Amino acid sequence: MNQKIRIKLKSYDYNLVDKSAEKICATVKATGAVVSGPIPLPTHKRIFTVNRSTFVNKKSREQFQLFSYKRLIDIYSSTSKTVDALMKLELPSGVGVEIKV
Repeated sequence: MNQKIRIKLKSYDYNLVDKSAEKICATVKATGAVVSGPIPLPTHKRIFTVNRSTFVNKKSREQFQLFSYKRLIDIYSSTSKTVDALMKLELPSGVGVEIKV
């Protein structure tokens, strides 16, 4: 095989992203492939402003923030064992995984 595999992890909780990245790195290293990462990508911050009241008090507002955390993992010199180990790996819910070969 000997291809480069790129894995992007995305979640709203940074603990889940970090634990998932460590789990992926440990399983890939056990199969003998070379791992580069996890590389932290910039955090995306979304801010929502909502009126507290529906009718009066326009100046009274509330703000909410939503952060999305991302990590990037590159796998070099992968074998069929590496791909099988990645397919059998169970990650926690709430983590988005995107794999490119």
